[in-house]
Amino acid sequence: MRAPGIGPARFARLLDYFGSAAAVFAAGRAEWGRLDLPSAALDYLGAPDWRRVETDLAWLEQRNNHLLASTDARYPPLLRQIPYPPPLLFVHGDPDCLRTLQLAIVGTRNPTPLGRETAHRFAEHLAGAGMTITSGLALGIDTAAHEGALAHNAGCTIAVMGTSLDRVYPAKNRDLAYAIAERGALVSELPTGTPAA
Repeated sequence: MRAPGIGPARFARLLDYFGSAAAVFAAGRAEWGRLDLPSAALDYLGAPDWRRVETDLAWLEQRNNHLLASTDARYPPLLRQIPYPPPLLFVHGDPDCLRTLQLAIVGTRNPTPLGRETAHRFAEHLAGAGMTITSGLALGIDTAAHEGALAHNAGCTIAVMGTSLDRVYPAKNRDLAYAIAERGALVSELPTGTPAA
């Protein structure tokens, strides 16, 4: 996953060809070269940065942290149906909520007061009806949607992050991220140490 130039399609092709991650690393450059991988990926596979992998593993040992492969029963079934789903999902919180009925509410970072109130009310009402509200933890409409879902006592919400889960962006939403992890989940396909782009 950390190898440069290995996205979801090449990740799947490597696993299909070799059968397992261990077999990928046991093979040599000549075999990897048969899959038309970029030279940066070949260099990385020959000398992986195991320190960064250890950082990911240390993150996984913390409370409520999970790593879901696309073959995991808890992996979102609709996400699995896209042509090249993320091979791994990092989850902080309840991974089972990823399989619930969801509605995404996303929008501008600079909403009008009415826009913010509308997003909050929709999310609160839909959470009360049993839907999980999914958004992106950004300021504005995303924040209002998450807060609305959490305003209902039984509401659940999921934040799909554009950073790794060891970082909260924007920092202003740190407390909201903690609340989401208690009643839903933070999700990212990015390994630890990945900042906002």
